[in-house]
Amino acid sequence: MIWVNGRELMSSRHAFSEEQLGVLGCQPLRNRRAARVLIGGLGLGFTLRAALANLAADARVIVAELMPQVVEWNRNPAYALASAALANRRTEVVIGDVAALIAKSVARFDAILLDADNETTSMNTAGNSHLYRPAGLASIARALTPEGSVVFWSVGDDPQLVKRLATAGFVVESHRVKKHATAKSGGYHVLVVAKRAAEPRRKAERR
Repeated sequence: MIWVNGRELMSSRHAFSEEQLGVLGCQPLRNRRAARVLIGGLGLGFTLRAALANLAADARVIVAELMPQVVEWNRNPAYALASAALANRRTEVVIGDVAALIAKSVARFDAILLDADNETTSMNTAGNSHLYRPAGLASIARALTPEGSVVFWSVGDDPQLVKRLATAGFVVESHRVKKHATAKSGGYHVLVVAKRAAEPRRKAERR
């Protein structure tokens, strides 16, 4: 498990929703050539592993992780969680703020998967809270390819985020996902999937 400021941020005991973040974000790209995916936050590697499992051999997955200690810990093959995924030739790790990487990207990613700290689960810092506000959502839209998608992990329902995404021009769906894959109870997390709406075709001009 990973603890931040005395609180549990992530644990291998309940990682199903983190895995489904990678599944929901990458299954639609399974047959896309040279797909490009950005993951915000490495955690214990569950999202990364699921992304790689659902992408073609020529895909590229960039993981932006703020804390180098998390990457170093995950590279240790003794823990058998993310070491193989990090060594995969399709994986690229960037040490830094995912928001900064998004801000300097234009039409670069087919999917962006964000399991960083959002407003409903701000356990790290408030530094990325702007990603969930109109200016940040506009930045995400610019970083996505046409009809690309962004998936947000949330500890619970986030109607304000859904409303802001819709206002920003995304088509939005919320999915309740179990914390544990096989448990009959134990609670849910929420994955908010937002797809860029297809731009309307321009009518042919008469001459």
